[in-house]
Amino acid sequence: MASDKAYLEFILEQLSEVEGVSYRAMMGEYILYCNGKIFGGIYDDRLLVKPVKSAVALLPNAVFEQPYPGGREMLLVDNVDDRAFLSRLVCAMYPELPAGKPKRK
Repeated sequence: MASDKAYLEFILEQLSEVEGVSYRAMMGEYILYCNGKIFGGIYDDRLLVKPVKSAVALLPNAVFEQPYPGGREMLLVDNVDDRAFLSRLVCAMYPELPAGKPKRK
């Protein structure tokens, strides 16, 4: 099931205070980036983030879910209405995220 673009726009609005947040559409879902580093995505209208240490610490009761069958488990963010929390979460995760891969020419 593809994610609704309206949900993506809502999440992007919630993250509007975080500099460098962008997205890429991928097979009906959306990959989320912060300054070129992938921090999560929107899958089936769910915000999922990578399970780095800071995310696990800020989301101690979060459920691990697969973004799609066979995908690596990610943390489900269910508190998407709290703009300040989402900003804090992405900013805390950023230093732990691997650098983006260079684009092929």
